[in-house]
Amino acid sequence: MADSNEDGGSMPTDYEIAQSADADHILDVVEPYGLTNDDLELYGDDKAKVSFDTIERLREEETADGNVILVTGMTPTPLGEGKTVTTVGLGQALNRLDKEALVAIREPSLGPVFGVKGGAAGGGHSQVLPMEDINLHFTGDLHALTSAHNLISTMLDNHIKQGNELDVSVNMVNWPRAIDMNDRALRETVIALGGDVTGVPREDGFILTAASELMAVLCLADGIEDLKERVARIIVAYDEEGEPVTVDDIDATGAVAILLKDALKPNVVQTIEGTPAFVHGGPFANIAHGTNSLIADEVAANLSEYLVTEAGFGSDLGAEKFMNIVSRFGDVEPDAVTIVASVRALKYHGQDMWPPDVDALEAEDLDALEAGFPNLDKHVRNLQQFGVPVVVAVNRFPQDTDAEVDAVIEHCADELDVPAAESTVFGEGGEGGIELAEHLIDAAESDSDFRPLYELDAPIAEKIETVATEIYGADGVEFSSSAEDDLERMAELGFDEVPICMSKTFHSLSDDASKKGVPEDWTLEINEIYPSAGAGFLVVLTADVLTLPGLPSEPAAANMELDADGSISGLF
Repeated sequence: MADSNEDGGSMPTDYEIAQSADADHILDVVEPYGLTNDDLELYGDDKAKVSFDTIERLREEETADGNVILVTGMTPTPLGEGKTVTTVGLGQALNRLDKEALVAIREPSLGPVFGVKGGAAGGGHSQVLPMEDINLHFTGDLHALTSAHNLISTMLDNHIKQGNELDVSVNMVNWPRAIDMNDRALRETVIALGGDVTGVPREDGFILTAASELMAVLCLADGIEDLKERVARIIVAYDEEGEPVTVDDIDATGAVAILLKDALKPNVVQTIEGTPAFVHGGPFANIAHGTNSLIADEVAANLSEYLVTEAGFGSDLGAEKFMNIVSRFGDVEPDAVTIVASVRALKYHGQDMWPPDVDALEAEDLDALEAGFPNLDKHVRNLQQFGVPVVVAVNRFPQDTDAEVDAVIEHCADELDVPAAESTVFGEGGEGGIELAEHLIDAAESDSDFRPLYELDAPIAEKIETVATEIYGADGVEFSSSAEDDLERMAELGFDEVPICMSKTFHSLSDDASKKGVPEDWTLEINEIYPSAGAGFLVVLTADVLTLPGLPSEPAAANMELDADGSISGLF
């Protein structure tokens, strides 16, 4: 990846690169894959949704599913390691090799866009278009989810106000409100102040829309009927006897489904090189399952030879949940996995100091690089447990030296016995991912024996301990007294044969964000277990994970501007 143009000037911003690209009409982009105007609902010239009729037609045709390539990563740094840019660039590279490839990624949340993390549309010459629309309002899916979530809150509080026929305990309401913005002041609130006319006062709060159970429901539903069934069984509160109160109990299922009807349809756009890209859904991987929608993956796999889809954060979160949750609900078992690593992330995990010296990552440091190898090794071993071939993508940044990149590739070959390739898709587009794509073609077409890590009928505690010890590297698990009660209660409520979704920091393999590399001699502490009944899994809280982040001291929003001609500056 280069950081300058041939004339010596600075490399243009992602936005400038996107604006200079010649995008095709979306119908021309998808036509080679068998989609026509009748299959799409157009949102202008460059965005569309796939109709429900088309989704059903593709299922009925029973076309051969394409090879699924899952993109994940090592434990990330605050700087980001480039999973999305690798996903997009890899799709472009496969098409350059005359493979019919599609890309599937999550929709960005406005919170990170205006905060510090940035958007989720890739970058450089491996991004999806129109990047400004995708990172902002797009087709309105996030707004629909926010409205649907808050409709449930409104219906619930209105039920309590209008006589509380269901005997809802106001101290056992577990459905907060939602907002698609990083507003820390709304994490904990008190509502209905001002007298009887405003309702029954109680403690409440907000979560980011991407953290809503509705987001997980949308991304796991396979159609309208399944969506309605999942929404109906969401638990929003408990009554005075401790029995669940659901969305269906407060008569909100139909209205919520109406708000989500269009949001359920997958969005299709294009990459900067014209590869079709499905951008749909956006659950967090540290709270929910962390991948784009199952319906988008299934449609894309039915239309292509290769589907490149992305899992959130490191393999301990997004990839583990893709294997153990998503692949159980739909036919999207991965044929190969590529794990994105970077020289700077390896040095970050290899530094013998806390907090890590981020500025020092710019300089060549082979000792720190080699000290960071155990983190990559652990992620590779994690993925191999699922019986799927693994390829390492070394996402190269401008400051990386040849000696550092070569050391990573040699380590993968000599110590891990897995193929690795340098990736320069940010600066070179698909051309910079050719070698990586060739490795993944070989891997996807080789024999594999995919298998989830645990059986669904295993005891809940055993499933939790399996993930903790086999994926995180913990010595064992310690349940708080309340979590012990949760175990018994979840079994009583009939949630003992569903997947588990661990809520854990993404900054470390452990539950302590300050522990880098591969932490040893530690025990995973479980604080709470509760049902995400609509999504179909149990959420296991391991530590405090923020469901509504705040803005940093210098938010990205402070440097954004809208010019008189309508062009945007500061948006990446």
